[in-house]
Amino acid sequence: MGNIVAIVGRPNVGKSTLFNRLIGTRQAIVNEEAGTTRDRQYGKVEWGGREFSLVDTGGWVVNSEDVFEEEINKQVGIAIEEADLILFVVDVLNGITDLDVEVAEILRRCKKPVIVVSNKADNFEMHAAAAEFYSFGLGDPYCISAINGSGTGDLLDKIIASLPQDTPDVLEEDLPRLAVIGRPNAGKSSLINAFIGEDRHIVTDIAGTTRDSIYTKYNKFGLNFYLVDTAGIRKKGKVNEDLEYYSVIRSIRAIENSDVCILMLDATRGIESQDMNIFSLVQKNKKGLVVCVNKWDLVEDKSQKVITSYTNAIRERLAPFTDFPILFISALTKQRILKVLETAKEVYNNRKKRISTAKLNEVMLPIIENYPPPAWKGKYIKIKYITQLPAGSIPSFVFFCNLPQWIKEPYKRFLENKIRENWDFTGTPINIFIREK
Repeated sequence: MGNIVAIVGRPNVGKSTLFNRLIGTRQAIVNEEAGTTRDRQYGKVEWGGREFSLVDTGGWVVNSEDVFEEEINKQVGIAIEEADLILFVVDVLNGITDLDVEVAEILRRCKKPVIVVSNKADNFEMHAAAAEFYSFGLGDPYCISAINGSGTGDLLDKIIASLPQDTPDVLEEDLPRLAVIGRPNAGKSSLINAFIGEDRHIVTDIAGTTRDSIYTKYNKFGLNFYLVDTAGIRKKGKVNEDLEYYSVIRSIRAIENSDVCILMLDATRGIESQDMNIFSLVQKNKKGLVVCVNKWDLVEDKSQKVITSYTNAIRERLAPFTDFPILFISALTKQRILKVLETAKEVYNNRKKRISTAKLNEVMLPIIENYPPPAWKGKYIKIKYITQLPAGSIPSFVFFCNLPQWIKEPYKRFLENKIRENWDFTGTPINIFIREK
């Protein structure tokens, strides 16, 4: 189970710089792909053979320039509740401010491990100045400079040493793991209650995971699946539910632990920026997706025209990934609830789908011949052979060609679309790799 590390601290101490510095330690994991730049507040860090998710709490708070004490206290409260480890960033140039003292007080009372990070220590003279941070009573301050990276290696070693050991999830069979996600009041709880119904066919709660069980196994309507608990569905937090950023950090664990995410949208509200944030978490983690427009019973005009315009609007907002099912449901009246589960199962099967190399080449090579990659500086690019990689987390295809570096994003998208036109990969992302033959 992935660990979550949260960065907290008052504005302008360099939280985002530290975030970018730690994430940048392994460029491979971030992939500045199209569409993932929106949320620079979440990423994965790999260090010393361990991987953890890093969350910059400052990033989700609206107009974080004029953050008042209560805003920061809220952020810290959420970090304490959701993270496994907290990085408390302070600024050695400015020394201790009242706000720092306040945050330190909250952190001292919490049961989670905290590391004090003394930022902006650009040279060794500054390290002596960091001694005042011992007064927080939170242990040794780690002196770093997020700008030039000094000290970050030691900090990462300390983070890895302080994280709880990963306990691998013990799941009996290979069943789809579904997470219901979405912002507050989109109807997640109602949908889950509709799934579970009164006649609870709950088979097992898997123990051994840190939060009360995160997987609950169901067998409903003849379908077997695990529901990933979004931690917040059963216990209402002590923090205000309506906090934008709250639902995003809440979703991280559920998304990372699932195969297929059921994204709930509110039919009466349309797509909001927070839905986009949650969607981009799904995309970053390359998970299957089913979009459910809930509260459809409240929409007056249910004509095909309205449905079409809704559908188009959603696909437009979530482009370039548009090949996913959209269902119009009502968790209250239980309309199309079964369809949600069946569709999620199909998406799960699509993630596991294999296409024989012979079939791939037979269908794709003629298409490529008709629309070859654009020539580059007079050199022709020839794709000779295609194969699907052995089962990974998502379907991945390798195209072997003579000059792989000249095949650009738009052509890769063209290849992906052609694969999708010929085989059903609805709801699941696809990897396209171009390699030298």
